[in-house]
Amino acid sequence: MERTVDIALVPAEAHDPVLVRAAAAEAAGIPLDQVQQARVLKRSIDSRSKQPLFRLRVAVDTEAHPEAPASPPTLPDVHRADPVIIVGCGPAGLFAALRCMEHGLRPVVLERGKNVRDRRRDLAAINRLHTVDPDSNYCFGEGGAGTYSDGKLYTRSHKRGDVGAVLRTLVDFGASPDILVDAHPHIGTNKLPGIITAMREAVIASGGEVHFNQRVTDLLLDNRRIHGVVTNDGTEHRARAVVLATGHSARDIFRLLVTRGVRVERKDFALGVRVEHPQAVIDAAQYHCSVRDPYLPPASYSLVQQVEGTGVYSFCMCPGGIIAPCATAPDEVVTNGWSPSKRNNPYANSGIVVAFGPELVKQHPSGADPDDPLWGMDYQRAVEHQAWQAGGRTQQAPAQRLEDLVRGKSSTDLPPCSYPPGIVPVPMHEVLPPEIATRLRAGFKAFGQKMRGYLTNEAVVVAVESRTSSPVRIPRDPTTLEHVEVAGLYPCGEGGGHAGGIVSAAMDGQRVADAVAMNYKVVPA
Repeated sequence: MERTVDIALVPAEAHDPVLVRAAAAEAAGIPLDQVQQARVLKRSIDSRSKQPLFRLRVAVDTEAHPEAPASPPTLPDVHRADPVIIVGCGPAGLFAALRCMEHGLRPVVLERGKNVRDRRRDLAAINRLHTVDPDSNYCFGEGGAGTYSDGKLYTRSHKRGDVGAVLRTLVDFGASPDILVDAHPHIGTNKLPGIITAMREAVIASGGEVHFNQRVTDLLLDNRRIHGVVTNDGTEHRARAVVLATGHSARDIFRLLVTRGVRVERKDFALGVRVEHPQAVIDAAQYHCSVRDPYLPPASYSLVQQVEGTGVYSFCMCPGGIIAPCATAPDEVVTNGWSPSKRNNPYANSGIVVAFGPELVKQHPSGADPDDPLWGMDYQRAVEHQAWQAGGRTQQAPAQRLEDLVRGKSSTDLPPCSYPPGIVPVPMHEVLPPEIATRLRAGFKAFGQKMRGYLTNEAVVVAVESRTSSPVRIPRDPTTLEHVEVAGLYPCGEGGGHAGGIVSAAMDGQRVADAVAMNYKVVPA
């Protein structure tokens, strides 16, 4: 007999399996000596009161059901199967490849960047030498942007696919089973590369292909149908279906589509800064304590405020994290954040961004055509270039103490910061467009009222956080998932404007692969 119960325990109790079992048995009304198994199904932290609690959903069973150990799935042999070209080896591309193989199709994955091991050298060059390789950086390379920027797996996109199936696949390839339980699952940048490598090796072992240093430079188009792509070494890769899973920073692909007459559309995006606090400040505010309980993880936060009809909100919050340099060109500065699996760094950082929708486009004084599909991309690029110039034309980032920013005061010095290339004092109004800077100032002021201790000069604001999502959408048919005008072309994931984050991109990759397989059955070779 199994019963599912919800219990709440203080942190130390929640980490003791014996106490969890006893509390769950009592809640289920089952004598403790009859309980054979107590499985935690969900775990979250409730810090609304002075005593933070772990809220657990536990399945209490009077029978034991041993669980099979996680292992990579057995994939069918597709060495001789029909090929599907997948452009991009991020979560959308990788999960599309695995699902294609389940359908008996042979994925041919083309990745502009390097594998996870070789990619590390280029990340070190950005951090230490301020050298940006446009094809191998924090955004481009095996695993996509998520590989070296945290691996947060929380998503609200439950209607778009099976979130649990995506998480179980990650566990099968080496992720901690905790991600199946935690309300806000997280893998950690230190562990993701091994998981990504295992997925790639499984694809290749069963006949799929993964090619690195293969940047797509042209499309093989004929009579509104795609027949393949051309890569930077001149190689033609042909297939009846091309899955475009390039990620939100593949600006050259967006320009290529426009040049080749493939319809793309401008999409709303968000732009702002990274703010970094000492983790102890966030812990004190969220857990109502002077010193964090050792059984509690570093605290996170989520904040939102409407300013002049526009949303200002936190994005990609990284407890115990590091601010990363995520430029994809040498003459721009872009920030993001990541955390190791233990989240044990002394700082907490988060993107604080302004939603850039039609109302701000109309207010912008540039005179640009808001119907230009690449307008948002060019806007992003201009702000990133300005940050590069303001920071000294290196990967050093412009920065300002948080309270100084709100008061309109220049910072003469800066607190310690985790951003590896370094920061230099620059007022944010000299970096950001007025429509962004003024809303950020008001948003930060409101956040200081909502969260005790948040508005402090111990915190530093670092510019610029600009790659929250793609500023372009590649439209597709809602039923077939093919491009609305080009047969055989499947826009996918964040780059297509159809996902936002690792899990939603992975689910979109699976959906697109299902659509490709259906099309292969309907349309004969």
